[in-house]
Amino acid sequence: MLTRRSVLLSLATAPLGALVLSGCNGRRSSSRPEVVVYTSVDQVFSEPVFRAFESQSGVRVRAVYDTEETKSTGVLNRIVAEARNPQADVFWSGDPVRPFQLMRRDLHERYVSPQAAGLPASARAADGAWTGFAARARVLLVNRARVPAAEMPRSVRDLTSPRWRGQITIANPLFGTTTMHVAALFSVWGEERTRSFLRDLRTNGVRIASSNGEVKRLVVSGEVAFGLTDTDDAHEAQQEGANVEVVYPDQDELGTLLMPTSVVLLRRAPHRDAGRRLVDYLLSASVEQQMAERAAHMPLRTGVRTPANVRSAEGLRPMLVDYARVSEQIEAQQAWLREWVGL
Repeated sequence: MLTRRSVLLSLATAPLGALVLSGCNGRRSSSRPEVVVYTSVDQVFSEPVFRAFESQSGVRVRAVYDTEETKSTGVLNRIVAEARNPQADVFWSGDPVRPFQLMRRDLHERYVSPQAAGLPASARAADGAWTGFAARARVLLVNRARVPAAEMPRSVRDLTSPRWRGQITIANPLFGTTTMHVAALFSVWGEERTRSFLRDLRTNGVRIASSNGEVKRLVVSGEVAFGLTDTDDAHEAQQEGANVEVVYPDQDELGTLLMPTSVVLLRRAPHRDAGRRLVDYLLSASVEQQMAERAAHMPLRTGVRTPANVRSAEGLRPMLVDYARVSEQIEAQQAWLREWVGL
């Protein structure tokens, strides 16, 4: 499986990685049909998918990728800025929450893809406003040398256990998937209980990491006993041979938070038919398998083969969340979270 680390140098030397349109295969041709896609899915994982679509369909893909510095917000803001003169046909989001920011601005077009029928109803809008597939999950990454098997954490609430005071870590909740996870807790637990949980984290000496990748590094190095991160980062640690355990938390009650990537057909798309073809392709079992093999994403449909250490969502107890509500909580709790972080 390719990793983000393996392409860090090449992405760093590209001019901002991406807020420029790029054809996946050479020079543009006016006679060839094309589709423009904006994506916050890492380029190292999304670009091979686009190339496979080009080969299969004959449609040229022109892609705009988010950089690490603007992750999940750069292309989203660009879509909003271009609302009066749309340039993109499709938005492929690395999470299921950002599309709701477009929907609130009526920048999406409803499209029920025939490929969506194989995906669970919880991962898609019935009217085709958005459709989710190829998910990551929020997991506990545990250093086995620091944590005896008998004391293995099983819940996110274990982060507040005095037993692990000063030995736990999470990424900054103002950014990335940690923002979404905290917002999901607000949406499920309510404000009072979630704020109490976060205060207990502070009391327990939680270490605020700069990113999920930094959480992985701290756990692998043994600087902390365990931390909260994403399945793709946890899978990288396992692939690197680290002495770690991956725990899907709260399988007896709350459930594990799943974060499907999601696709939206954009309003007034310049290449609507090609956009629909790309949406259909992204929602196929083939792409779920590609994302499992290359990016350690969990297939949401049944029957998709996965490599070792990559599980499907089948049999996993998910946290029952309304992603629209989660999107609202991300915005509603920002000021309080800034105070919690200390900004």
